Amino acid sequence: MGKKRIITKRGGGADEGLRARALARGTKRKLENGTLFIEATFNNTKVSLADKSGNVIAWSSSGALGFKGAKKSTPFAAAKVGELLGEKAIASGMKEVDVVIRGVGSGRESSLRAFAGKGLSVVRIRDMTPIPHNGPRPPKPRRV
Repeated sequence: MGKKRIITKRGGGADEGLRARALARGTKRKLENGTLFIEATFNNTKVSLADKSGNVIAWSSSGALGFKGAKKSTPFAAAKVGELLGEKAIASGMKEVDVVIRGVGSGRESSLRAFAGKGLSVVRIRDMTPIPHNGPRPPKPRRV
């Protein structure tokens, strides 16, 4: 007998409930320009929107939108995060942004393209990926 198995098919997209909840929390301040910080790691893509002095107004990530596991690091998930932050920026009255990109993940370009596709003008793009100057000692070679 055993348990009955229920198979549910999902598209693997962003959770609509989490997306709606993120958009429901509106910003109180109205700003003309700001800074968009994109952190694209191998496991996730985090995007935050700040004013010119660096105070964060809105933020989101692939994990916050409901993507789990390996799907968090995909360009599709990063594009969804960029779209969400674009809508939040428009709601706060933002017109132009400077972009600071950190990391080497696959969501670098797609999150920026999705954000700019919402109609905001990108003034400057800076790549601030940290580069080690010789860094820590590398691991010893594997013996197989």
